[in-house]
Amino acid sequence: MYHEPVLLKESIEGLNINSDGVYVDATFGGGGHSAEILSKLSEKGQLIAFDQDKDAHKNKIKDDRLTLIYGNFRYIQNYLEYLGHETVDGVLADLGISSYQIDEYSRGFSYRLGGKLDMRMNDKQETKASDVLNNYDEAKLLYIFNNYCDIPNARRLVSLILEYRLYNKIETIEEFIEIISPVTPKNKEYKYLSQVFQAIRISVNDEINALNDFLSSCSKITKPGSRLSIISYHSLEDRLVKNLIKTGNTEGKLETDIFGQTDLSFKAVNRKIILPNDAEIEKNPRAKSAKLRIAERI
Repeated sequence: MYHEPVLLKESIEGLNINSDGVYVDATFGGGGHSAEILSKLSEKGQLIAFDQDKDAHKNKIKDDRLTLIYGNFRYIQNYLEYLGHETVDGVLADLGISSYQIDEYSRGFSYRLGGKLDMRMNDKQETKASDVLNNYDEAKLLYIFNNYCDIPNARRLVSLILEYRLYNKIETIEEFIEIISPVTPKNKEYKYLSQVFQAIRISVNDEINALNDFLSSCSKITKPGSRLSIISYHSLEDRLVKNLIKTGNTEGKLETDIFGQTDLSFKAVNRKIILPNDAEIEKNPRAKSAKLRIAERI
């Protein structure tokens, strides 16, 4: 399977679907969430889905109610305006990388498989993981490993990268793992390498800025009473989602007018984060870190 849909029942129920409504699946992937949304729509209902990965479009569902856009969800407002939709009745986003992307050797996402350092979600993009490691200066590399993952030795890691590339280019995953082996904690290799590769992937695809743009658009494209249903997988993503719901912006700054009144866009539907149950994690271990937040447009 391209991707086992995570928290499928909970995320779709969270949308509180109006069968005649217009909905967005901002991260189409394998189409699992989209298929479930379509099953709850009438002939009048519509689903607009997004994915910047061309491989995901091979999974397109044959349904006249579905419009699948080849593009980054950070431009969601522009695409919806082009399609004639100022607002929609609900937005779903599963922010996780797909199982297919992780398991496909040629994509270069996984440290387990080896191969070229690529990690691009959109292969039309120029910057690859190898470009980040070979061309970014010390300050940019430190920013990436200090901010996009939780490792204690970012400076030592970066120093090894800088030292190696004085005389050689870093081309492959195997080569990179060998370069950083002196700072990779013994008996904790899996966790450490997962975090390091996550940081590089986030940088390559500008994921945090893209998510910020997407979330900042959500208050503009949703009508009162509509729902957001967003699944995140690490604290950087979840913090932005939480901030949007709690304060109305991704920065987490609660703003008030001259009368001291707050102008919030959303209210939380689930007071506690919704997590996968043990049965789902056993069936799909990659769901373990998933967190679902649901909010309603005020």
